[in-house]
Amino acid sequence: MLEDPSDEALMAAVSERQHRAFRILMGRHMPRAIRVAQRIVRDPGEADDIGQEAFLRVWSHAASFNPEIAKFTTWLYRIVLNLAFDRTPRRQHAPIDEAADVRSDDPGPVERVIADEERRILEQAMAGLPERQRGAIALFHMEGLSGEDSADAMNLSAKAFESLLGRARAALKENVKKIQDTGRCA
Repeated sequence: MLEDPSDEALMAAVSERQHRAFRILMGRHMPRAIRVAQRIVRDPGEADDIGQEAFLRVWSHAASFNPEIAKFTTWLYRIVLNLAFDRTPRRQHAPIDEAADVRSDDPGPVERVIADEERRILEQAMAGLPERQRGAIALFHMEGLSGEDSADAMNLSAKAFESLLGRARAALKENVKKIQDTGRCA
């Protein structure tokens, strides 16, 4: 095997049931898969389960992966998003106030309080978005995927993704303003 094989080369090895290639793919992409899932379901435990299930599907459906149709990451994100979207309607979400505090790396206490408040407002505003809009924001803005890769991951045309992202940005901006004005999203 190559020193630093591409994801696509690793998938060819996974389709031949090579465990080492699978472990390398998991090491590269599991943290990001979990982050994407968590931004949709907003529950760390559920996001971890989704990441595990996504990689089980990667293993079991490796032979169906076609690098001529999609990059591995696009294929993986589509799996993660579908699993997250499937689980979202069945879940009861805890109020955002019960979410664990996310600590900032900023050393100053004032900066930390400001960053924490901005993060809380953003999380609350994101929670008020429909799941597909959360997915678009998470992939494009938070994970840094290109518009084309995000569209592919969501199984949308580039134009449809652009429209969805535009609606998501507008709704997110409106939600942030409502939270800043009233302290809550709705």
